[in-house]
Amino acid sequence: MNTQPLRVVALSANTRRPSRTRSLVNAIAMRLAESNSVQVLLYDFVDIGIEFGMATSLDELSAKAKSIFDQVCQADALIVGTPVYKGAYSGHFKHFFDLLNPECLIHKPVCLAANGGGSKHALVVEHSLRPLFGFFSAATTPTAVYACEADFLNGEPADEALISRIDRAVYELRTACNLTAVSKMVV
Repeated sequence: MNTQPLRVVALSANTRRPSRTRSLVNAIAMRLAESNSVQVLLYDFVDIGIEFGMATSLDELSAKAKSIFDQVCQADALIVGTPVYKGAYSGHFKHFFDLLNPECLIHKPVCLAANGGGSKHALVVEHSLRPLFGFFSAATTPTAVYACEADFLNGEPADEALISRIDRAVYELRTACNLTAVSKMVV
């Protein structure tokens, strides 16, 4: 019997702190981490460093940045979030996954999240994020989490419908990771 906690990496594509993207990803991660059988590591692109944008391979990154890529590959599951710019995920978000070995995401459970200024960007998770992770053969949760500016209060997710989507996505991620015994879905 494996007594190791589930290792989940929560990755936020924000380039500054504080950010709504980090708050959204953190809210999903903290809800998932309510189980003692889950260890969550939260990173954002601020942690990767400024050389990341110019790198054409992982060899060009600092040891700290490489370790984040390693953690993503070694994780049992991922929570990924990106800000939305002009109807798509950020260029930094795409660049991160361009540098990642595609084989490390095969069948890996992934919860998708994004946030933008308004609801007109909500389909970015279906039209941009889901196809990207489909390329990697990742196992994305059926429910993705999109939040707009109005869903936050003092920088934290606060809207009741958003909290409900977070709960549903966390339930699905737990199910994908065989952690169904630790929680019940709130509908």
